[in-house]
Amino acid sequence: MPVTPSLQSRRAQLPAGSELTEPPPARLAHLPAVEKLGRLLRVAKGHRRALILTHDNPDPDSMAAAVALAHLLECKAGVEAQVGYGGIIGRAENIAFVKVLRLPVSHVSQLDFSEYDLFGLVDTQPPVRNHSLPAKIRADIVVDHHPLREESLQSPFADVGGDFGATSTMLVEYLRAARVEPSLEIATALFYGIKADTRDLGRETTQTDVDSYLWLFPRCDKTMLGQIEHPEVPARFFQLFHTSIEKAKVYGTAIITDLEEVYSPDMVAEVAERMMFLEGMKWSLAYGTFRNQLFLSLRVKDRRMNAGRLIRELCEDLGGSSGGHGSMAGARLPLSGSANKRKALKRELVGRFLEAFGVAQERPVSLLSAQDT
Repeated sequence: MPVTPSLQSRRAQLPAGSELTEPPPARLAHLPAVEKLGRLLRVAKGHRRALILTHDNPDPDSMAAAVALAHLLECKAGVEAQVGYGGIIGRAENIAFVKVLRLPVSHVSQLDFSEYDLFGLVDTQPPVRNHSLPAKIRADIVVDHHPLREESLQSPFADVGGDFGATSTMLVEYLRAARVEPSLEIATALFYGIKADTRDLGRETTQTDVDSYLWLFPRCDKTMLGQIEHPEVPARFFQLFHTSIEKAKVYGTAIITDLEEVYSPDMVAEVAERMMFLEGMKWSLAYGTFRNQLFLSLRVKDRRMNAGRLIRELCEDLGGSSGGHGSMAGARLPLSGSANKRKALKRELVGRFLEAFGVAQERPVSLLSAQDT
């Protein structure tokens, strides 16, 4: 458990002129939902407009939780709230998620940060840097199911580090504590957020996730869910998977694939997830380039390893951002220089991961030539 900084040290780290009027509880994440709700509303009340940001290139869990938080702030704190995101929404399911549910989310390029006096981050944290909140603006509200980054405790409300499989679960807890009935669209969004992030309750799921899932089930629209889960996909989707299979190399119990240039960063995670289905695999790493950045996605079945901690240790000296939790993690690294320099960076990264996986001595075999076990 990280040592919580003193209130004095937290104040010293805040921007000039900023001061916490009430110290954030060090173990806020472990308080009952009704107490968290009370703290959240005290932080929010008195403000005029809130901007809730997801992580960049948001997934359904991040968007659902952000929309639910905005709804909660409007209903219980009387604060007008807007949801924003950076990057793109590119995966077919995610595009359908926003379109079918008509979610009120806006790209940050369409927003003026000066119009807001309350800022929140959902499914990410200030020091992770995979979001579009300017460095000069402090996050007043942070809600995230990923492991706590100690700097997040500088925020007046930081519900981080609890035992949840999805951030959407945390918002269900708030809604239930506030006795706010979600709309059909928000309930469906939260249900799919939990479903997607826990892989149908089969990955890093807690009893609270199950309870929230069951509470939402009769409140969501099954037809909308079907439209989200089974969307039409563009031709480049199949072209990218063709590249991923051609490029994939098997190193014993690990599979690694270079997607080259991708049309959407979240496709890197989709490929890493799919490659993990190859029998006998304990590790899956996919990486691809998007707008002069290298995106990596890691999946782990070996319970002795923590994917989030591992990817931070291997990538932190390269800039960018990285994070995750037990079985899944990702990173975004800046790319610059010549083509040869970029190739050298990829080789260096692959070498680091092979060492960490314990398969550096394994002879690589093309996936298309691999034999069934």
